[in-house]
Amino acid sequence: MSDRPAPRGHVVATAGHVDHGKSTLVQALTGMDPDRFAEEKARGLTIDLGFAWTTLASGRRMALVDVPGHVRFLRNMLAGVGAVDACLFVVAATEGWKPQSEEHLRILDLLGIDRGLVVLTKVGLVDADARELARLEVEEATAATFLAGAPVVEVDALAGTGLDVLAGALEDLLAATPTAADEGRPRLWIDRVFAARGSGTVVTGTLAGGWLAVDDELACEPSGARVRVRGLQSTKEAFARVPPGSRVAVNLTGVDRAGLARGHVLVRPGQWHRTRRFDASLRTLAALEHTVASRGAYVAYLGSGEHPVRTRVLGPGEILPGDEGQVRVHLPLALPLRPGDRFVLRESGREETVGGGEVLDVDPVLPASRARPDRSVDRVVAERGWVEADVLARLTGERRAPTLGRWVVAEAARAAATDALHRAVEAAGPLGLDPAGLDDRQRALVEDLDDLEVRDGRVVARGTADPLLDHPYVAALAAAPYSPPEPAGVDPAELAELVRRGIVVAFDGVHFAPSALAGAARVLARVLADHPEGVTVAQVRDALGTTRKHALPLLGLLDREGFTRRRGDVRTAGPRLPSA
Repeated sequence: MSDRPAPRGHVVATAGHVDHGKSTLVQALTGMDPDRFAEEKARGLTIDLGFAWTTLASGRRMALVDVPGHVRFLRNMLAGVGAVDACLFVVAATEGWKPQSEEHLRILDLLGIDRGLVVLTKVGLVDADARELARLEVEEATAATFLAGAPVVEVDALAGTGLDVLAGALEDLLAATPTAADEGRPRLWIDRVFAARGSGTVVTGTLAGGWLAVDDELACEPSGARVRVRGLQSTKEAFARVPPGSRVAVNLTGVDRAGLARGHVLVRPGQWHRTRRFDASLRTLAALEHTVASRGAYVAYLGSGEHPVRTRVLGPGEILPGDEGQVRVHLPLALPLRPGDRFVLRESGREETVGGGEVLDVDPVLPASRARPDRSVDRVVAERGWVEADVLARLTGERRAPTLGRWVVAEAARAAATDALHRAVEAAGPLGLDPAGLDDRQRALVEDLDDLEVRDGRVVARGTADPLLDHPYVAALAAAPYSPPEPAGVDPAELAELVRRGIVVAFDGVHFAPSALAGAARVLARVLADHPEGVTVAQVRDALGTTRKHALPLLGLLDREGFTRRRGDVRTAGPRLPSA
């Protein structure tokens, strides 16, 4: 395995009607036959995805995904075109524009592919007039699409005619096509699974979103199984790392081949929101002969997968042909999606492509009757009020700095929480609010607000007077240290707070000033100097000039604080007792 990373390149998909020469063209460009199966070779018909690659004269690397053209294998075509950079749209000069040409073009458009060129194949089998007629037909069919104005290159792949011109057109196309973005969130939709002798389970796909490296720990969705990257290959070369935009084969450990299938996806754990429901835009094809409503048996093509789905039209009850609306899509299993992902929707009953669109919200929180989704991060925050920054990044693909604690908070939600917190502090009275009853959001808000503070463990309005300072009950206890008065008339909450702060000490329901303990300890030190064997409760009572009712809890406090030790019916000196 090479220690160097794989170089960046482009992935280009073929598209077009069956038997228009896509596979032959790929073989002429790369020297590789993309048809892998004996049945494909025997029938001269591409059934499943094929893969090839080449390096152009400029040094640009290009991987080609060859897709089947027959309508019966449309699902395989859809599995291969979801993450490509551009397309080679193939039309045979012998047949011209065909129904599957139209459907492939519409699918590419729905998936957001916006770059490509047209290859007019088999030109050696027709005369100049037929070639010109085919060219005009292609230009007319693509006039209102992303291929409008794209180069139309005439090629006879078997004879080698026009291949140099096509190579130059590919150079121009790739030079104008940016490579896949590195967002730090790799995602590989699996389009092929097989077992390699001596290596184990291998999957292939077009990597998007970020780099993959050997020894990366990944999650395989939708199962959630954890796997490790044992090896990486791109264009049959081993690399330590591969960049986004690569055709890549990944040798995995930790999972059996039987547990993987086309449509599964590899991601880094914790980076993606797995969803079974998303809101999306839906643009229907103008050629439809019916509206699109919430009822119907639909299949959604996402990434390399095919999924039966339930849909609900948001807003009006139906979407007219050629129009655009919004839908809520319910998946049968959870997938790692993000806003901006493209999909194609087909109706199972009619076996027709209905339209396609863009994922807008991977975790809708509003009921469908009220949802008006878009890709705005501010909308996501506003609808939720409080969103942890890490969660927001998973939901939107965009990272924002927290505005409060670990959350990104909508202004309206912050204002409402601030008002509720102020009312709670006011209702708590002059002692303030116990923070133990606050949740993490409220604690973060307390720390952020200038007009609140935590004082002596309570949340209070900044600048308010402490009601416990110079409390009359504390003065009364200090005035009669060994015969303290009952707390009659003292507010129970204030009394509890006096004890919590240590301004008053209590034992068995009897309250003392803290100075009473220090004074009693000094008295006992003198008594115990004369009676080192220990003193009784009666002796302590008499020495302090108090009653047994008060002497017992006071001794309990002295024992607890280490001034004295109880041994049966007597007290001896403890480690904290002062000298006589």
